[in-house]
Formats: sequence, C-alpha cells, structure tokens
Amino acid sequence: MRASVALALTFVPFLTPSVFGQSPAARPDGTVAVSEPTPGSTENRGAAEDSAASDVATPAAERDSASTSVQEPGISVQAASAPATQPTGRFDDGIIIVQSADGATVPFLLKFNDDTQLRYLNTVSSDDTFTDHLGNVREVHRRNDITVNRQMFNFSGYVFDPRLLYSLKIWTSAGAASIVIAGNVGWRFDKALTLFAGYTGVPGSRSLIATFPYFQAIDRTMADNFFRPGFTQGAWVTGEPVEGLNYIAFVGNGLNTLNISATKIDTNLVLSGSVWWEPLGPYGQPGKSRNMYDDYFSSKKTRIRIGTSFTRSREDRFSNLDQSNPENTSLYNSDGVLTFSTGAFAPDITVDKALYKMWAIDAGVKWNGLAVNAQYFMRWLGEFVADGPLPLDSTFDHGFELTGGHFVMPRKLQLYGRMAQVFGEFGNSSEYGGGARLYFLPTERVWLNPELLKVNKAPYSGAFTPYTSGLNGWVPMLQLLLAF
Repeated sequence: MRASVALALTFVPFLTPSVFGQSPAARPDGTVAVSEPTPGSTENRGAAEDSAASDVATPAAERDSASTSVQEPGISVQAASAPATQPTGRFDDGIIIVQSADGATVPFLLKFNDDTQLRYLNTVSSDDTFTDHLGNVREVHRRNDITVNRQMFNFSGYVFDPRLLYSLKIWTSAGAASIVIAGNVGWRFDKALTLFAGYTGVPGSRSLIATFPYFQAIDRTMADNFFRPGFTQGAWVTGEPVEGLNYIAFVGNGLNTLNISATKIDTNLVLSGSVWWEPLGPYGQPGKSRNMYDDYFSSKKTRIRIGTSFTRSREDRFSNLDQSNPENTSLYNSDGVLTFSTGAFAPDITVDKALYKMWAIDAGVKWNGLAVNAQYFMRWLGEFVADGPLPLDSTFDHGFELTGGHFVMPRKLQLYGRMAQVFGEFGNSSEYGGGARLYFLPTERVWLNPELLKVNKAPYSGAFTPYTSGLNGWVPMLQLLLAF
C-alpha cells in the first residue's frame, strides 16, 4: 500500500489544474490545455440518454476505450478511435492529463482513472467452524474490519496512432495484502475487431467483462465468485461485427495467475470466450459505466442483454505435492475446501492436475429505473492426476445468481435485493440479502452502499470478497465507492 500511495502522490501535480479556465489553446509541443468539465458530466449524458445510445457503436478514445476504462483488472469491450474534436473539459470519462492537438505529428492521449472501494465488513455472527464432506472440522475465518478493499489506478490512451492503445494498471487490495502492476497493448482494426495482449480477466462470467464496479451491489455474488475464472496474462480479440452483437475470444496462461511466477506456470493454456446480444440497443450509457447492471439513468426505453460464456483450462496446483497448501487457489470444491489441497477428495491424497470447464448463461433487462440481472453457471472438474486413488472421476456443480433493483428516488436512491445458490457435488450453499445505493452527488460514479446478507455455508474464500469458506451467518457491510 505504501507503494501505491507514493505513486498516487507523485501524480498529484498533474491532476490538480483548476477546472475553471480559458478555451483550449495549442501549445508549441502540440498539446492542448483543456478546461471546463462538461462532456463527461451526468447532466449531459442524462439529457441525451436515448440519443447517446447510438454513439456506443463508435466510441471515442477519451470516452469508451477498450483499454482506457479502469477494470478490476478486467476486459473492456469498447475499442478506442480517434476523436473528431478535442474534449472541452479536463474531465472526460476520466481525467485527461495530456492530449495532442488535432493534426499533431505524434498523436497521443494520456488519461487517468481510479476505483477506490472502502469497506466495513462484519462476519462475527458466523459459526466458528464448519465440517467438510469427509467429516473434517475446519476453522471459519471471521472478520470485523475496515479496509481499503480495492484501490485501482489506470493510465491509458493511445500513442503514435489513435489505433494503438495502451493501458497501465496498478491494482491494490489492503484486505488481501496484494499489489499488482500490469498492463496491455491493443490495436483497433475497426468496430468489428480489436486485438489486445497483456493482463486481464478471463471472460468466463459476465462480471469479468467491463462491469466492475457497476454490479447491482459492489461485490460479486457468492455463486459468481465460486464458479468464475480469475485474472491472467494472454491475448484476446473483441468487437461488434453486427449491430448489438458483441464477442470476446481469449487465450491465456491459466484461470488465475495473479501471483504466480512464469517459472511455475505449466504449458497448458486457458481458452475462454463470451458472446452477448443487446437487441433493443446498448445496455447502458457510453463510458465507464457502459455495462452497469442497474438503471441509474432511468431510461423509459426497455433494454435487454442476453449472453453466454464458456471457459476451458487444464489446471495445475503450482506447488510440490509435499506441500499441503497449493499456490493455485482459483478452484474450490463445493464444501469450501481448495480443490488442490491435500485431503480435498480423500484422506492424505493430493490432486496435482484437473480439467476445468465452465459454461455460463446470463440475461438482464432494464426499464425506467428497474433492473433485473441473472446468470446460471455449470462447472465440470475432471481428468484428475493425483498421488493416490480417488473416490470419483469427476465432479459437477451448478448454480445461479439473481439481482434486482429499483430507483425509488431517480439518480439518488436505489433499493435492491440479491440471492445466489450453489448446488454442489459435496454440498449446497446459498445467500440472500439486500441493500441500498445512496447517490449524494449528481453522478453515478460515487455512492454509499449499506448492505445485509444472510450466507449459508459459503463454498469459497477470497480476501477481497465478503466470503470465507464455511461462513454461515449474517453479514452486514457498509461501503463507499468512488469510480471515475
């Protein structure tokens, strides 16, 4: 965290010009000084709500870039193109640090985005132990803490050519004691095809495709966290070949190689892809919140999103068999035990390799401040390689998530509920709850989020999620999110 704070302070001089100034003027070096924050304002985008939808197909680099919106580090699906005119404000879907003038010999854009998530989490009402499917009693890690749960900086834009995109991400989590510095580079051929390579999220769930932090709640559901893949390095193509029909195809190093060195990664690659259709127009407003689950802008036009995703990966535990705890922590059995930990399937037996396949189907609808989103997951684990006999050849787990919310006060107060269920080979889990999103400024980019969940036998642990294996009780949370 000290490193991320130091880096943030380093950029303070660049990010503090007055928002009140004169019209843009070209400098001798070809850059433009810009002022008056109008293009990215909520008022402008809200007033042009339905007409702006047609602009999503040809997004501007400073507004809807595939590598310029801050994700957790995840996939953005909107690709950059050259701006027709210079922005009229210092803020335009992010803080424009510097941008070349129209017609400059070397065109470039450098923009800064940030996501800051502050969270109070309390899980002390949970049972302090749980029993796995083999009868072993295990500890539940209970929490009562305040954390800067996520702090993500993103520096992005284009350089030399508006089609040459770049992104540098600095991702930190105090709760997980983790810092990741990563990036990607892309080339936009046209609306139908943009090619990227670098660090990103494996697109096996709708929540990993340019949605964070605009879920119904700030955090992903229990089922989503249990089934979904994670983050890795790889290459991917994305685009919109037909109006309203979008795709992503990805190949990478594994389900989750967040903190795994290249010397430990095996030779198997993960394959993943997603297709989704928005038949009635774009699901959200142009910009960072393009794929948000809720209907903050309260459009009277019905909008629908239907999609499906599939992922296949041959996984390795990334650790020697004599180590009881694996470094591959992306897979859990449905009783809350790490798939690659010793004794997960049979006493003293360790699985070293497994084949993961996961298929997800999702749908969402939004109208006049009301939004409902759902996703169904199916996961197969098999082709095990272990150091002893196993009682089964494969496992199958499935489940769903369902969220719904409505703005009882347009653009100020949303009430929502959510539920999730995992039907597992070694046990079932569920959660239900609700909360409110309080928007105290006229923008969708900052809100306060009180929430209460009832979790029954969580099958997953993640330090930057509210869940820990075996969690069984009430979970109150209070969160503040700033996303610009």
